[in-house]
Amino acid sequence: MKPRIGLTFGDPAGIGPEVITSALRSSLIPQEVEYTVIGADGAESFLPGKPNRDSALHALAALEQAAELCRSGDLDGVVTGPISKKAMHEIGFDFPGQTEFFASWAGVENYAMCLTGGKITVALVTAHVPLREVRSLLTEEEIVRVGVLLTNFQRLRGMKCPRIAVAGYNPHAGEGGDLGREEIEIIAPAIEVLKNRFGALGEFSGPHSPDTVFCRSVEGEFDGVLCMYHDQGLIPLKLHAFDQGVNVTLGLPFVRTSPDHGTAYEIAGKGIARPDSTIQAITLAVDLVSGSQRLKSTEGTEFSCLS
Repeated sequence: MKPRIGLTFGDPAGIGPEVITSALRSSLIPQEVEYTVIGADGAESFLPGKPNRDSALHALAALEQAAELCRSGDLDGVVTGPISKKAMHEIGFDFPGQTEFFASWAGVENYAMCLTGGKITVALVTAHVPLREVRSLLTEEEIVRVGVLLTNFQRLRGMKCPRIAVAGYNPHAGEGGDLGREEIEIIAPAIEVLKNRFGALGEFSGPHSPDTVFCRSVEGEFDGVLCMYHDQGLIPLKLHAFDQGVNVTLGLPFVRTSPDHGTAYEIAGKGIARPDSTIQAITLAVDLVSGSQRLKSTEGTEFSCLS
């Protein structure tokens, strides 16, 4: 079956319409795919770089339509254009971002934010929360839960035994307890649980010092890094692959990816927005749908971006 992929423009006053349109015209995206653009009707009526309440409402309507098409099975996955979280919150969008929106729409609680680009793939144990709240949310159970999602995501991409590095929480991974005991009391026990759960289907190591683990990943030592908080993972990924980064929501019964950049209102309509990240997001979405179909046929069970 041809993968059926939907694409939303995001906020039509941002660069979403440009990068989605450019990506679809590119020869670099998979061709044997049914693409459906959602939110194109009426998008041309908004001025580039001039977001307002109506442009946010337009973006929300496209999101809801895409989510319903995925939930009904009419689409296998969706690639979402960038939205302004502030503008969306002003119209009553009661979610930190699109990740949480799709999880709520799909009725799943076991989900996580993952980003991949270049030679780095990261999953976040905590995501869109203030840094001061991270420690209270960091538990052995949460580390294991997101570690399972990350490992299965990499298996879906064709890795039989993904090598997952688990980052520490404190500088130098706590220095044996001198700089904090989270690694000893929370993270290390979680790693042992992951090792026992996956056996030969996953390789886990750590806690690794956060200031070196990403260099080791780029050098090919690891297939993914399990990060304790948002910026721990996103800063190195964007430094390494800013124009190629893709955001993936793990745990959904369908595929959802997005380019790893914002609305960029300041350059909207100027013809300089690069579609690289969108091309990567489309390609990954198609690969994940195909991988899900492959594993389902070979293993005899449903296997997508789920647990």
